[in-house]
This record gives sequence, structure tokens and C-alpha cells, in this order.
Amino acid sequence: MKTITGILVTTTLFILASCSTTGGAKPYPFDVCIVSGNKLGSMGTPVTKVHDGQQLKFCCEPCVDEFNENPAKFMAKLPK
Repeated sequence: MKTITGILVTTTLFILASCSTTGGAKPYPFDVCIVSGNKLGSMGTPVTKVHDGQQLKFCCEPCVDEFNENPAKFMAKLPK
């Protein structure tokens, strides 16, 4: 019984650890929203997305929508 419990706990930990990663995406380099320039966290919990292998952070969902309308415009703000 202890063996089964140990296996279940270990498996659960591996699953949870894999869910918390950004999949190898480059980390977001700024402390402001890439769309509005607002300080991250000033409007609640920032929204995090990955686009073309780059982690992005937004102050709110409307900024995500604006980003999705023209991603190239905002991706150009990131360092190469």
C-alpha cells in the first residue's frame, strides 16, 4: 500500500510541475504591459500568454485582444 501511495504522490508532483512551466518560452523582460504600458499588477493579476516562443504579460484581457489584432506591432517592442 505504501508503494502505491508513493507512486501516486510522485506522479502527481511531476504532473503539477509540468503544468507550471512556460514550455521553454523566453521570459518576459518588462514589468509593464506590452500593449498599454501599465505596471503589471496594477489592474489585478497579470495575464500571461506565450506567442512564438516568447512569454508575454498583459495588464488585462482587453490588452490581450488588442495584441491579437496585430501581434507584430507589439512583438517589435521586445529585445532581439
